[in-house]
Amino acid sequence: MSDIIDVESMDSEKAQALKTVGWVSYILHLIVAVGAVLPGAQASTALLIVALIIDLVKKGEAEGSWQASHFSWRIRTVVWAALLYLVTSPLWLLFFFPGWIAWGLISLWFLYRIVKGMVRMNASQAMPD
Repeated sequence: MSDIIDVESMDSEKAQALKTVGWVSYILHLIVAVGAVLPGAQASTALLIVALIIDLVKKGEAEGSWQASHFSWRIRTVVWAALLYLVTSPLWLLFFFPGWIAWGLISLWFLYRIVKGMVRMNASQAMPD
């Protein structure tokens, strides 16, 4: 009996491990998002890069599960935020105030997406496409 592998138990363990990885990634994203919104609370972009690498490496393990959508959600959020920051960065050089507003809105959008993902992860729900 001890040689028989319990497939359901293994699937459950894998799902729980992926959920733990997802929480670690969301927490790192949240630290960066809060740091982007609160003046003087800047978090290192290194945390964001670590979270992105975790998501890119572990995404394949989640294929076929509801958790795969969370990996994609976090990756898309980072990519879109980076593109939006890059596109709006000239506003800082030309005009301080519009740049400040643009980056503030991007940071709020980033925070919203991370919190929304955390709420749905907590409820074991997939993210919308």
